[in-house]
Amino acid sequence: MSWGTELWDQFDNLEKHTQWGIDFLERYTKFVKERTEIEHAYAKQLRNLVKKNCPKRPKDEEPRFTSCLSFYTILNELNDYAGQREVVAEEMGRRVYGELMRYTHELKSERKVHLQEGRKAQQYLDHCWKQMDNSKKKFERECRETEKAQLGYEKIDNDPNATKADVEKAKAQLYLRTHMADESKNEYAAQLQNFNGEQQKHFYSAIPIIFKNLQDMDERRTLKLSESYKGFADVERKVIPIISKCLEGMVVASKSVDERRDSQIAVESFKSGFEPPADFPFEDFSQNIYRTGSEGTISTPKTDSSRADPKHTIGKTKGKLWLFGKKPKGPAVEDFSHLPPEQRRKKLQQRIDELNRELQKEVDQRDALNKMKDVYEKNPQMGDPGSLQPKIAETMSNMDRLRVEIQKNEAWLTEVEGKPGVRGDRRPSADVNHHHHTPHGRESPEGSYNEDAPQENRGPPQPDPHEFDDEFDDDDPLPAVGHCKALYSFDGQNEGTLAMVEGEVMYIIEEDKGDGWTRARKQNGEEGYVPTSYVDITLEKNSKGS
Repeated sequence: MSWGTELWDQFDNLEKHTQWGIDFLERYTKFVKERTEIEHAYAKQLRNLVKKNCPKRPKDEEPRFTSCLSFYTILNELNDYAGQREVVAEEMGRRVYGELMRYTHELKSERKVHLQEGRKAQQYLDHCWKQMDNSKKKFERECRETEKAQLGYEKIDNDPNATKADVEKAKAQLYLRTHMADESKNEYAAQLQNFNGEQQKHFYSAIPIIFKNLQDMDERRTLKLSESYKGFADVERKVIPIISKCLEGMVVASKSVDERRDSQIAVESFKSGFEPPADFPFEDFSQNIYRTGSEGTISTPKTDSSRADPKHTIGKTKGKLWLFGKKPKGPAVEDFSHLPPEQRRKKLQQRIDELNRELQKEVDQRDALNKMKDVYEKNPQMGDPGSLQPKIAETMSNMDRLRVEIQKNEAWLTEVEGKPGVRGDRRPSADVNHHHHTPHGRESPEGSYNEDAPQENRGPPQPDPHEFDDEFDDDDPLPAVGHCKALYSFDGQNEGTLAMVEGEVMYIIEEDKGDGWTRARKQNGEEGYVPTSYVDITLEKNSKGS
């Protein structure tokens, strides 16, 4: 079925149809472009999401829980998935969008040429028709004039009064008109024959060829769309295997989560090594009271060891327990004495293993240098043995330094492993009295050891039998010794701490005792500890309580 034979008289409709085809092609091209932009944006958002959730801490500080490791594996797979979306966008832009843009431009140029040829052929046929029509009208006029001349001649010829000259004149006029009519007739016949030939050529040769070209162009456009549809799907199909691997990796990562292993890691990470505290003895403060009761009155024998020493209760800080509180972060100590025994042992063992590995490297380097020195001594032409002496001396120095470090850490490790777990009155995360019993170190409000004491004398604070006496005496507020202004905001989520906002003014009721925490009171009477470095403190003499 050909447009040239079936649609020989539909030039205007074919012009509209081919324009619609190009418009549709441009619309699909725009669709591919927007889809490519969506893929690029999707991939970018996925990469930003992965980057946002990737760990930013060093590897040795990262949690070792299987759920975290599995999540990080999923993030890596998601990052690879985002890369495949970028591949899809790039392939769509190059193979589909770019090709469609080029083809659309070519199609517009080709259509323009074919339509110009069709208009040119139609204009030529119209020109031939006008020439034929003009010759026809001229022939018609000449025939009418000839008829008039013949009637005039017959009238004069039949008139007895007409002179011979008039008759001859009318006869000559008739002859002239007849001759001109014959010429017009011949011209009209020639123009008609020419128009019929051109019309035959136009509708059976020129137009069919032009319309056939338009048909071929439109079919190629349709085929190009089909190929683009397929290429669009092929781009997606090409990355499916890799995307499937990414999804399989996510499934494998999800199966690697081990809840029991995570529980064991939590034990290894947070086990302190302390024994649970023993029962507190009953302290009878009623022994000095004069009793007048009957002999049947129950009385507790007087025990000197259970009496409260007034010196311990006078001016004593109102301590609080942070048994389940989170220890505030402080500067690391070389011997890790700020950590509980079990965690300290693990850290020391890790450091010893690292130092042993470094020492082995230095030993291997020393052996290699000695061998090279022997070779130089046997073959002086290969090198100067003396040139290696500085490097050997440096290696020996490093070995001695590492051995000293290993011995020092092993001594600390021996101290930790040889020391039995602390039992009795000390709670691993409880706050001890801030005024007594901490000659070499003290704890922060949440139970971490003080790093300011000498390392060789560092140890857990000794228990105070009167440590909890003040837990039941919070009636009178402590006097203020100054005021402070918050330099930064502090959430105070842990028990015993005090939340504050930047610029807030509070009373100081206990100065920092060296552990980095200051006890403060808000205007509403709420009390707690705040980081000393977070506030600007002004101490006042003879200040009155709030």
